[in-house]
Amino acid sequence: MSALLRQIPANIPQDIRKIRIENSHLTELPRGSFENVSALEYLWLNFNNITVMHIKSLEYLPALKELRLQGNKLSSVPWTAFQDTPALKILDLKYNRLDVLPEHALRYLPNLTYLDLSSNQLTVISRDVFYSWPVYQSSQRVEGQTGAISNAVLALHDNPWICDCRLRGFVQFIKSVGPPIILMNSYLTCSSPKFRAGKFFHELELNSCMKPLTSALDTTLTVPVGLNITLTCFVQASPSPAVWWTYALKLLRAFNVSTEPISEETVRSELLIPAARPADAGNYTCTAANFLGNTSVAITLRVGNPWASTAPPGWAAIAPAEPGAHVEVRIAKQTVYGITLEWFAVAAAAADPGETWYTLLVGRYDTAQKDTIYIGPGINTYSVTDLLPATKYEVCVAVRNQVPRKGQCVVFVTGSDVSQLEQREKLIHIIVIVCAMVLAVPAGMYACTAEARPGCLARCPGACPCRRHGGQAQAAGSKESTLDSLPAGSEDGLCGPDGSGRGQRPPACEEPGKTQPPHRNSADLY
Repeated sequence: MSALLRQIPANIPQDIRKIRIENSHLTELPRGSFENVSALEYLWLNFNNITVMHIKSLEYLPALKELRLQGNKLSSVPWTAFQDTPALKILDLKYNRLDVLPEHALRYLPNLTYLDLSSNQLTVISRDVFYSWPVYQSSQRVEGQTGAISNAVLALHDNPWICDCRLRGFVQFIKSVGPPIILMNSYLTCSSPKFRAGKFFHELELNSCMKPLTSALDTTLTVPVGLNITLTCFVQASPSPAVWWTYALKLLRAFNVSTEPISEETVRSELLIPAARPADAGNYTCTAANFLGNTSVAITLRVGNPWASTAPPGWAAIAPAEPGAHVEVRIAKQTVYGITLEWFAVAAAAADPGETWYTLLVGRYDTAQKDTIYIGPGINTYSVTDLLPATKYEVCVAVRNQVPRKGQCVVFVTGSDVSQLEQREKLIHIIVIVCAMVLAVPAGMYACTAEARPGCLARCPGACPCRRHGGQAQAAGSKESTLDSLPAGSEDGLCGPDGSGRGQRPPACEEPGKTQPPHRNSADLY
């Protein structure tokens, strides 16, 4: 007792019939631990630290009648080891860590009269474990013959039983069991699920197991940008399933998912998507699984685009505009195949610009459907790239809940040939004349606002007198010429965005007699 033994002593006399080693430091029972004491009948190894028991640890013990391993750290037992102990009558395994009892566990214990598995970690047991026990089978063969076989005491209490469909057969066995099998404590109780915790087995009526069945009230949802949305799926299953959400084959973070039972066989799982963005749109899959299989349901989320069905001429409002809100936009930079937009918002309400969302609509001028881009708070620039050459585009910027007004749109025309950059500088000047307001001077890009009036095309070409800048005439074909050196238009010349005839950057004039390339006509660009 309380000896500092780390292994079974090798010098035990051969005629020893009883060994008791307790509160020691034994950690395992290796193979052939007792091969020199074949007369052993009683082996007590309680309250040690035994975690491993070799499948041949009980070899050479045919006379063993009692084995006590109480208070050790066994998480599993090699049940086939008991083939070497056919005379075993008492097996005490209480206060260990056993969590599984395989179907064949009791098959090699035909003469057992006491089995204690109490105070372990058993959660689910098949009734077949006991149906295959020779003691139970013998009782069935001699049913009604009292005293034909010895009683067997069975202790199974103080285990964390999970009372769901998997325990149905075992519960039925416990309810029906009788002599010669006697339960030490017949009031076995449930530990889970929560709604059955503390209930006795004889109070239960468990249903059969069922593969998960998933469903959703709405499989297609539409939400405005910036609002929270909760996706919900319902799962009917037994036992209670594991539920998870995926999006684009990626498992979604657990802290946005909540799953709770709403009835005995139904759970509800919810996925919260805060401040929905266009990037959140797509198919979300709710999957549920138990040991019988798994099923899933897909929910399609659409992040609303209030301008999806609008056409440029009317810009009919779907969402209410925020009163007083306005966006001023300009082209800050241009390349051959792209532009960079810059904007700032002016609102009547004292809104924080750092918390304002913006919406960009980008597309060909003559198409009703535009690509929608949502810009988060704190951003006031965006680059539009990969544009087609010789194409007229329109870009509009608006505060999130507003329908863009025409004054918040920019119309521009891309160049037709990247290799003709020098000639394009002349074409920029021509385009400026038929536009309402020049927004930038690119090489290979022509830009104007959306408020060009039809009269400009007819009135402007002849209304651009030649001026001198610094006493020198500027030739339109010169690479040194800039739009900053050109005069402002008049009411009959350039048409400004407010109708005053003021352009941001007036165009340069061509020298008299200087001809334009015959294949480049300003009207053709529209």
